[in-house]
Amino acid sequence: MQLTAKLIQLLPIQTGTGKNGEWKRQDIVVETDGQYPKKVCISIWGEKINEQQLVVGNSLTIDFDIESREFSGRWYTDLKAWKVEATNQGAMQSNNLKYIEPLDLTVKPGDVLPF
Repeated sequence: MQLTAKLIQLLPIQTGTGKNGEWKRQDIVVETDGQYPKKVCISIWGEKINEQQLVVGNSLTIDFDIESREFSGRWYTDLKAWKVEATNQGAMQSNNLKYIEPLDLTVKPGDVLPF
């Protein structure tokens, strides 16, 4: 499935060790557009965590899988991202900085200073 939404909260990164070795998970909360916006918590695992894209306020396009599992008679549902892309220009501006020529602020003899 795919969702485009605005990142509104980053939850703390969780880390641990399992039978397959070290793992880390970043949970994010995004909000959809529309007349009735919905908040959705999505998990990003391992190397798919890109801190440059995960900036509160960024619009993200997230491809994810939905998985449910039963534990002690209760069902739990996870949304696991397998691809995350920033879709707004604000996220890319930091990579496209423009050079601005510095001003010449040298004081020459005879210049009148405003102070």
